[in-house]
Amino acid sequence: MDKLNKAGQVFFGICLAGLGLQQFLYPGFRPVLIPETPSWLPAPQIWVYFTGALLIGVGLIIIFNLKAATISFYTGFVFLVILLVFQLPFQFKHNPESLGAWTNPLKLLTIAGCCFITSASFQIANMPARIALWKKAGEIFLGVTLILFGIDHFLYVEFVRSLVPGWIPGDLFWTYFAAIALIGSGLSFCLNIKKRLVGILFGSMLFIWLVVLHIPRTFNPVPGDNGNELTSVFECLGFSGIGFLIARMARR
Repeated sequence: MDKLNKAGQVFFGICLAGLGLQQFLYPGFRPVLIPETPSWLPAPQIWVYFTGALLIGVGLIIIFNLKAATISFYTGFVFLVILLVFQLPFQFKHNPESLGAWTNPLKLLTIAGCCFITSASFQIANMPARIALWKKAGEIFLGVTLILFGIDHFLYVEFVRSLVPGWIPGDLFWTYFAAIALIGSGLSFCLNIKKRLVGILFGSMLFIWLVVLHIPRTFNPVPGDNGNELTSVFECLGFSGIGFLIARMARR
């Protein structure tokens, strides 16, 4: 199980470092972080690079465990501030009634929660009460997001089934299967039901999606992609790792 813990930490560290690297490769902030560059922000490109460098640094800190418990914990609060200051005002201004349009704010909320879970994973043997509290908050953030993403699969069936690779038969079946799996995983993480088993299954499922779906799509991006498919690769890898961390920390 210690190997599972380390794999989860490395996966999430790569996720953050990858998002940071993208800020040097593509113009502007990653939409999952800041959807629209504020007009009041001076020298925005400098901030883009600065944020990218910080993300790379935090990712490496988590991978190599360099005071990772503390750094990842406070990084979670930084993401929550970004959510409140940038994501939510933008979302309420643009199409707030569409569940599908809430994808990036929900992902950012989840990334913040993943930081709290990762912090706890470095302190399993002697976890302070406040870390345990925020770890649970992180599981709820992830769980709520998974439930809503599962509902998305039912609301946008035709779009989701179009993502299933053509060589896999039964695209409609897999669309509904993924929806139920996401909702079930979300309920498990929120309600502490079979978290050890579900965490392993959830992490494995996302890793399969990473190999079968997300990585191949990076080689054939849609016009105007601007690196979004590559972002999905890093996010999928990171969330897969968090599933393994939840499994590792769950009591039998």
